[in-house]
Amino acid sequence: MNGQQKLTKQKILSVRQAAAVYNTDSKSMAASNNASNNASELLALFECPVCFDYALPPIFQCESGHVVCTECRAHLHICPSCRAPLANIRNLALEKVAEQVLFPCKFSSSGCQLTMSSATKPAHELHCDYRPYVCPCPGSSCKWSGSVNDVMSHLLSQHNAITTLQGEDIVFMATDVSLPGNVDWVMLQSCFDSHFLLVLEKQDKQEAGQMFYAVVQYIGTNKQAQNFVYRLELRKGRRRLAWEGSPHSIQAGVQLAINASDCLIFDGRTANMFADNSNLAINVTMSPC
Repeated sequence: MNGQQKLTKQKILSVRQAAAVYNTDSKSMAASNNASNNASELLALFECPVCFDYALPPIFQCESGHVVCTECRAHLHICPSCRAPLANIRNLALEKVAEQVLFPCKFSSSGCQLTMSSATKPAHELHCDYRPYVCPCPGSSCKWSGSVNDVMSHLLSQHNAITTLQGEDIVFMATDVSLPGNVDWVMLQSCFDSHFLLVLEKQDKQEAGQMFYAVVQYIGTNKQAQNFVYRLELRKGRRRLAWEGSPHSIQAGVQLAINASDCLIFDGRTANMFADNSNLAINVTMSPC
Protein backbone atom coordinates (compact mmCIF):
# COMPACT_ATOMS: atom_id res chain seq x y z
CA MET A 1 0.00 0.00 0.00
CA ASN A 2 1.54 3.33 -1.01
CA GLY A 3 1.57 6.53 1.05
CA GLN A 4 -1.42 8.05 -0.74
CA GLN A 5 -3.55 4.94 -0.07
CA LYS A 6 -2.53 4.95 3.61
CA LEU A 7 -3.51 8.63 3.90
CA THR A 8 -6.87 7.98 2.24
CA LYS A 9 -7.55 5.03 4.60
CA GLN A 10 -6.67 7.16 7.65
CA LYS A 11 -9.07 9.88 6.49
CA ILE A 12 -11.84 7.31 6.06
CA LEU A 13 -11.20 5.94 9.56
CA SER A 14 -11.19 9.47 11.00
CA VAL A 15 -14.50 10.25 9.33
CA ARG A 16 -16.01 7.00 10.61
CA GLN A 17 -14.74 7.66 14.13
CA ALA A 18 -16.10 11.20 14.06
CA ALA A 19 -19.44 9.87 12.81
CA ALA A 20 -19.50 7.28 15.59
CA VAL A 21 -18.76 9.95 18.21
CA TYR A 22 -21.42 12.22 16.69
CA ASN A 23 -23.99 9.42 16.73
CA THR A 24 -23.13 8.57 20.34
CA ASP A 25 -23.32 12.23 21.40
CA SER A 26 -26.57 12.65 19.47
CA LYS A 27 -28.08 9.64 21.20
CA SER A 28 -26.91 10.93 24.60
CA MET A 29 -28.34 14.37 23.89
CA ALA A 30 -31.59 12.86 22.67
CA ALA A 31 -31.81 10.67 25.78
CA SER A 32 -31.05 13.67 27.97
CA ASN A 33 -33.66 15.79 26.20
CA ASN A 34 -36.23 13.01 26.46
CA ALA A 35 -35.51 12.62 30.17
CA SER A 36 -35.83 16.38 30.66
CA ASN A 37 -39.09 16.48 28.70
CA ASN A 38 -40.46 13.52 30.65
CA ALA A 39 -39.55 15.20 33.95
CA SER A 40 -41.22 18.43 32.83
CA GLU A 41 -44.35 16.57 31.75
CA LEU A 42 -44.44 14.71 35.06
CA LEU A 43 -44.03 17.92 37.08
CA ALA A 44 -46.82 19.53 35.05
CA LEU A 45 -49.24 17.01 36.55
CA PHE A 46 -48.67 18.61 39.97
CA GLU A 47 -48.99 22.24 38.88
CA CYS A 48 -51.65 24.19 40.76
CA PRO A 49 -53.70 26.32 38.31
CA VAL A 50 -54.12 29.07 40.93
CA CYS A 51 -50.63 29.78 42.31
CA PHE A 52 -48.65 27.79 39.68
CA ASP A 53 -46.63 26.13 42.42
CA TYR A 54 -46.68 22.35 42.78
CA ALA A 55 -49.42 20.55 44.68
CA LEU A 56 -47.80 18.39 47.36
CA PRO A 57 -49.43 15.71 49.52
CA PRO A 58 -52.15 15.87 50.64
CA ILE A 59 -53.32 16.52 47.05
CA PHE A 60 -56.99 17.37 46.52
CA GLN A 61 -58.94 17.20 43.28
CA CYS A 62 -62.36 17.99 41.88
CA GLU A 63 -64.76 15.32 40.57
CA SER A 64 -63.09 15.58 37.15
CA GLY A 65 -59.59 15.01 38.51
CA HIS A 66 -58.21 18.58 38.40
CA VAL A 67 -55.82 19.19 41.30
CA VAL A 68 -55.12 22.24 43.43
CA CYS A 69 -52.50 22.68 46.15
CA THR A 70 -53.50 22.49 49.80
CA GLU A 71 -52.96 26.20 50.43
CA CYS A 72 -55.18 27.29 47.54
CA ARG A 73 -57.75 24.58 48.31
CA ALA A 74 -58.43 26.27 51.66
CA HIS A 75 -59.74 29.36 49.85
CA LEU A 76 -61.71 27.70 47.03
CA HIS A 77 -65.21 26.26 46.74
CA ILE A 78 -65.22 25.51 43.01
CA CYS A 79 -62.58 24.05 40.71
CA PRO A 80 -60.64 26.82 38.92
CA SER A 81 -60.26 24.56 35.85
CA CYS A 82 -63.83 23.29 35.24
CA ARG A 83 -65.91 25.25 37.79
CA ALA A 84 -67.20 22.03 39.36
CA PRO A 85 -67.69 21.90 43.14
CA LEU A 86 -64.58 21.07 45.15
CA ALA A 87 -65.14 18.22 47.56
CA ASN A 88 -62.61 16.68 49.92
CA ILE A 89 -61.42 14.14 47.34
CA ARG A 90 -57.80 13.03 47.68
CA ASN A 91 -55.79 11.95 44.65
CA LEU A 92 -53.99 9.06 46.35
CA ALA A 93 -52.36 7.81 43.15
CA LEU A 94 -50.74 11.21 42.48
CA GLU A 95 -49.62 11.40 46.11
CA LYS A 96 -47.79 8.10 45.65
CA VAL A 97 -46.11 9.42 42.50
CA ALA A 98 -45.11 12.59 44.38
CA GLU A 99 -42.99 10.48 46.73
CA GLN A 100 -40.73 9.54 43.80
CA VAL A 101 -40.43 13.00 42.20
CA LEU A 102 -37.81 15.71 42.82
CA PHE A 103 -39.42 19.15 42.81
CA PRO A 104 -37.62 22.44 42.07
CA CYS A 105 -37.68 25.16 44.71
CA LYS A 106 -40.46 27.72 44.22
CA PHE A 107 -37.72 30.38 44.14
CA SER A 108 -35.88 28.79 41.21
CA SER A 109 -36.59 31.86 39.07
CA SER A 110 -34.64 33.92 41.64
CA GLY A 111 -31.60 31.66 41.46
CA CYS A 112 -32.16 28.60 43.64
CA GLN A 113 -31.04 25.51 41.71
CA LEU A 114 -31.93 22.85 44.29
CA THR A 115 -34.42 20.07 43.71
CA MET A 116 -35.94 18.13 46.59
CA SER A 117 -38.54 15.64 47.67
CA SER A 118 -42.11 16.63 48.40
CA ALA A 119 -41.44 16.00 52.11
CA THR A 120 -38.50 18.43 52.37
CA LYS A 121 -39.68 21.13 49.94
CA PRO A 122 -41.81 23.21 52.39
CA ALA A 123 -39.07 23.36 55.06
CA HIS A 124 -36.42 24.34 52.50
CA GLU A 125 -38.54 27.14 51.03
CA LEU A 126 -39.21 28.54 54.49
CA HIS A 127 -35.48 29.27 54.87
CA CYS A 128 -34.32 29.43 51.24
CA ASP A 129 -31.67 32.10 50.66
CA TYR A 130 -33.46 33.10 47.45
CA ARG A 131 -36.86 33.80 48.97
CA PRO A 132 -37.98 37.46 48.73
CA TYR A 133 -36.23 39.84 51.10
CA VAL A 134 -38.26 42.37 53.07
CA CYS A 135 -37.03 45.86 53.86
CA PRO A 136 -34.41 45.41 56.61
CA CYS A 137 -34.91 48.83 58.19
CA PRO A 138 -36.08 48.29 61.78
CA GLY A 139 -38.87 50.45 63.10
CA SER A 140 -40.10 51.48 59.65
CA SER A 141 -43.48 50.73 58.10
CA CYS A 142 -41.93 50.03 54.71
CA LYS A 143 -43.67 47.15 52.92
CA TRP A 144 -41.06 46.68 50.21
CA SER A 145 -39.89 43.19 49.26
CA GLY A 146 -37.66 41.97 46.47
CA SER A 147 -34.50 40.10 45.55
CA VAL A 148 -31.28 40.44 47.52
CA ASN A 149 -29.69 42.23 44.55
CA ASP A 150 -32.26 45.02 44.88
CA VAL A 151 -31.91 45.64 48.63
CA MET A 152 -29.14 48.23 48.40
CA SER A 153 -30.82 50.21 45.62
CA HIS A 154 -34.02 50.24 47.69
CA LEU A 155 -32.23 51.47 50.82
CA LEU A 156 -30.33 54.18 48.95
CA SER A 157 -33.39 55.45 47.09
CA GLN A 158 -36.16 55.07 49.68
CA HIS A 159 -34.21 55.38 52.95
CA ASN A 160 -31.61 57.95 51.92
CA ALA A 161 -31.45 59.37 55.45
CA ILE A 162 -29.32 56.34 56.37
CA THR A 163 -25.63 57.25 56.41
CA THR A 164 -23.29 55.07 54.33
CA LEU A 165 -19.62 54.86 55.33
CA GLN A 166 -16.85 53.26 53.27
CA GLY A 167 -14.05 51.18 54.74
CA GLU A 168 -13.38 48.25 57.04
CA ASP A 169 -12.83 50.48 60.11
CA ILE A 170 -15.55 53.04 60.75
CA VAL A 171 -17.27 54.79 63.65
CA PHE A 172 -21.01 54.33 64.06
CA MET A 173 -22.30 57.47 65.80
CA ALA A 174 -25.63 57.19 67.62
CA THR A 175 -26.90 60.62 68.61
CA ASP A 176 -29.17 61.46 71.54
CA VAL A 177 -29.03 58.01 73.13
CA SER A 178 -30.72 59.44 76.22
CA LEU A 179 -33.98 59.89 74.29
CA PRO A 180 -36.88 58.15 76.07
CA GLY A 181 -38.76 55.22 74.57
CA ASN A 182 -37.74 52.65 71.98
CA VAL A 183 -35.33 54.05 69.37
CA ASP A 184 -33.32 52.61 66.44
CA TRP A 185 -30.15 53.99 64.89
CA VAL A 186 -29.18 52.58 61.49
CA MET A 187 -26.10 52.91 59.29
CA LEU A 188 -24.63 51.19 56.22
CA GLN A 189 -21.00 50.09 55.94
CA SER A 190 -19.43 49.14 52.60
CA CYS A 191 -16.14 47.26 52.32
CA PHE A 192 -14.63 44.19 50.62
CA ASP A 193 -17.19 44.63 47.80
CA SER A 194 -19.94 43.89 50.34
CA HIS A 195 -22.50 45.84 52.33
CA PHE A 196 -23.44 45.61 56.00
CA LEU A 197 -26.39 47.05 57.92
CA LEU A 198 -25.50 48.25 61.41
CA VAL A 199 -28.35 48.66 63.87
CA LEU A 200 -28.33 49.99 67.43
CA GLU A 201 -31.68 49.30 69.05
CA LYS A 202 -32.71 50.74 72.40
CA GLN A 203 -35.56 49.10 74.29
CA ASP A 204 -37.19 50.60 77.37
CA LYS A 205 -37.96 47.69 79.69
CA GLN A 206 -39.86 48.35 82.89
CA GLU A 207 -37.88 45.98 85.09
CA ALA A 208 -34.46 46.08 83.41
CA GLY A 209 -34.62 49.74 82.39
CA GLN A 210 -32.97 50.80 79.14
CA MET A 211 -31.22 48.06 77.17
CA PHE A 212 -29.11 48.59 74.04
CA TYR A 213 -28.47 45.98 71.32
CA ALA A 214 -25.86 46.58 68.59
CA VAL A 215 -26.42 44.20 65.66
CA VAL A 216 -24.43 43.71 62.45
CA GLN A 217 -26.23 42.23 59.45
CA TYR A 218 -24.90 41.22 56.06
CA ILE A 219 -26.85 42.27 52.98
CA GLY A 220 -26.84 38.88 51.31
CA THR A 221 -27.36 35.22 52.10
CA ASN A 222 -26.44 33.36 55.29
CA LYS A 223 -23.74 31.45 53.44
CA GLN A 224 -22.14 34.69 52.24
CA ALA A 225 -22.38 36.21 55.72
CA GLN A 226 -20.21 33.42 57.10
CA ASN A 227 -17.26 34.80 55.13
CA PHE A 228 -16.93 37.77 57.53
CA VAL A 229 -16.33 38.57 61.18
CA TYR A 230 -16.82 41.89 62.92
CA ARG A 231 -15.73 43.66 66.09
CA LEU A 232 -17.76 46.29 67.94
CA GLU A 233 -16.08 48.38 70.61
CA LEU A 234 -17.03 51.18 72.97
CA ARG A 235 -14.11 53.34 74.11
CA LYS A 236 -13.70 56.16 76.58
CA GLY A 237 -10.44 56.88 78.31
CA ARG A 238 -9.06 53.55 79.46
CA ARG A 239 -12.43 51.84 79.43
CA ARG A 240 -13.20 49.29 76.74
CA LEU A 241 -16.28 47.20 76.02
CA ALA A 242 -16.00 44.92 72.97
CA TRP A 243 -17.89 42.20 71.15
CA GLU A 244 -16.76 40.00 68.27
CA GLY A 245 -18.98 37.82 66.13
CA SER A 246 -20.18 36.83 62.69
CA PRO A 247 -22.89 38.88 60.99
CA HIS A 248 -26.32 37.41 60.31
CA SER A 249 -28.00 37.75 56.95
CA ILE A 250 -30.67 40.45 56.79
CA GLN A 251 -33.03 37.54 56.07
CA ALA A 252 -32.80 36.64 59.76
CA GLY A 253 -33.79 40.07 61.02
CA VAL A 254 -32.52 42.06 63.99
CA GLN A 255 -34.81 40.34 66.48
CA LEU A 256 -33.22 36.93 65.91
CA ALA A 257 -29.79 38.22 66.95
CA ILE A 258 -31.30 39.96 69.98
CA ASN A 259 -33.24 36.88 71.08
CA ALA A 260 -30.09 34.76 70.76
CA SER A 261 -27.98 37.41 72.57
CA ASP A 262 -25.69 37.28 69.51
CA CYS A 263 -24.82 40.97 69.54
CA LEU A 264 -23.26 43.66 71.72
CA ILE A 265 -25.60 44.19 74.69
CA PHE A 266 -25.33 46.89 77.36
CA ASP A 267 -27.66 48.81 79.65
CA GLY A 268 -28.48 52.49 79.93
CA ARG A 269 -25.93 53.11 82.66
CA THR A 270 -23.15 51.69 80.44
CA ALA A 271 -24.36 53.78 77.52
CA ASN A 272 -24.13 56.95 79.60
CA MET A 273 -20.66 55.91 80.82
CA PHE A 274 -19.31 55.75 77.26
CA ALA A 275 -21.43 58.54 75.72
CA ASP A 276 -20.22 62.06 75.16
CA ASN A 277 -23.02 64.63 75.45
CA SER A 278 -25.58 61.84 74.79
CA ASN A 279 -23.72 60.81 71.61
CA LEU A 280 -22.42 57.26 71.59
CA ALA A 281 -19.58 56.21 69.27
CA ILE A 282 -19.26 52.53 68.36
CA ASN A 283 -16.08 51.51 66.61
CA VAL A 284 -16.80 48.91 63.93
CA THR A 285 -14.13 46.72 62.32
CA MET A 286 -15.03 44.29 59.55
CA SER A 287 -12.74 41.49 58.42
CA PRO A 288 -12.95 38.59 55.96
CA CYS A 289 -12.57 35.11 57.45
